[in-house]
Amino acid sequence: MSAQSFGCDFGTSSIKIYSKESDTIYSEKNMVAIEEKKGMIAYGDEAFDMHEKAPANIDVFYPMSFGTVASITYMQEFLRAFLESHTKGNLKGAEFVIALPTDVQDRVFTTLIQGTGLKSKNVALIDKPVAAGLGLGLDVTQAQGVMLVDVGADTTEISILSLGGTVTSKLIKVGGNKIDEAIANAIRREYGYFIGNKTAEILKNELGYQPGNTTDSREICGRNMALGLPAMLEITADFVANAISEQLKSIVDAIKMILERTPPELGVDIIRNGIFLTGGVANLTGLDDLIAKATNIRVNQVERPEECVARGLARVIKEKEFRSLTFATKEQAYN
Repeated sequence: MSAQSFGCDFGTSSIKIYSKESDTIYSEKNMVAIEEKKGMIAYGDEAFDMHEKAPANIDVFYPMSFGTVASITYMQEFLRAFLESHTKGNLKGAEFVIALPTDVQDRVFTTLIQGTGLKSKNVALIDKPVAAGLGLGLDVTQAQGVMLVDVGADTTEISILSLGGTVTSKLIKVGGNKIDEAIANAIRREYGYFIGNKTAEILKNELGYQPGNTTDSREICGRNMALGLPAMLEITADFVANAISEQLKSIVDAIKMILERTPPELGVDIIRNGIFLTGGVANLTGLDDLIAKATNIRVNQVERPEECVARGLARVIKEKEFRSLTFATKEQAYN
């Protein structure tokens, strides 16, 4: 592939792009800030810093939702600015490999690339679970069952891989955002305090799932809804665990459902190799133990699980033997 080749993992919460030119994975929050009459004034981490703090004339939002593009215009503008900020030279004729989530139409992302005005040379797709498997350092082309659980911002995707493809998979609309929402709702019900999504995310990341742990806690700032004033509040790990238990149960139930559908011979491989937990929420304290206890299968700790897909895309770009795992959109193949 050409020097100007990129592997794109378009997550709801963050965008990760591998650049062959610099052999680097770049990651930023997948967020844009739009000001009336001016258009996009910030994107990525800069826009995220403005989230929940911007005045009424500035709209700060995620241009993606549940794994697909919600605002094609601003996503295109964001992508072009992102690539130009991390690339030397002309982007004309660049090649792209895009990780395609389950149940998302393939033409969505090719339309996204084509609309940036970069005049790309080629746009190839690869199933997101397959890219994640490659990012784990696995040879997914072998006749061996691999189970991946990718917990993202809006969705959790459970997949069984073998021979370079997805044998069975399930996508549920439960992820980090639903978990954050559950924490915020529980605090509002129990204490009468309103907290923002960022604060809920901090509680999730720092306290995780630790039922019965009343020792670990975190002091946060919220708004006392009765008084209408900001105030401090201490939240324990046990409180957070109870708040998010329903969301985590949905993930565990989906995993068990996929295991029940898995052919016995592949099931043997999964028992031997364990379950691989990837995605931005994979680092949630206690999630691996919860899944292991529910399934009686080892859950493997993964280094930088949020970058697994991007690392897999890098392997596709750099290692010719994995190019056969990519495919064109149905429209491209037809034409």
